[in-house]
Amino acid sequence: MPSSASARRPPPADPPPAVDWAQAERALGVALPADYKQLVETYGDGIFDETIWLLVPDSAYDDCDLHAQTTERDEILAGLWGVGEEKPAGLLEAGARVVPWAFEEGTGALLYWLARPGQHPDEWTVLYNEGRGPLWEHHDMGCLAFLLAVLTGTAETEYFGCLHEELQSTEHRFETADQALGPSGR
Repeated sequence: MPSSASARRPPPADPPPAVDWAQAERALGVALPADYKQLVETYGDGIFDETIWLLVPDSAYDDCDLHAQTTERDEILAGLWGVGEEKPAGLLEAGARVVPWAFEEGTGALLYWLARPGQHPDEWTVLYNEGRGPLWEHHDMGCLAFLLAVLTGTAETEYFGCLHEELQSTEHRFETADQALGPSGR
């Protein structure tokens, strides 16, 4: 992982496929944060500590594809909010939106950026949504800082709290999507 954690969690031996960031951002309709781009360029799609899956533009796996998940999540959330589920406070501002960047293995929980109008993507903060319920948790940091905090057990979070001791004592690892799921065939 970029930073001092690199020695504990080496990136894949083979570099991930290059991403056409201009095309990816055009398709999403927003620019993306630099720390996220660094994560994707270093690791590609895959899972950190069998817990957090990183979404990547144009992944061969729909579950890991940033574009596919953004479209799916937008539809799901619009439906939920359309029937009266409460939006998180940060989304009450006109023009604010969420953009998914990762999900938690086996729970349906998603990690989003809170993208506010006029805010540079490097200033976006993280929203955790439990996925199978209405609860949201805001974290005033970017995706890389949040990922490091979760994986080192220092995140102040109700949702990852049960993993605190397990992740803190784990020798951290990253599996590419191909390693975890098998070759995609694409």
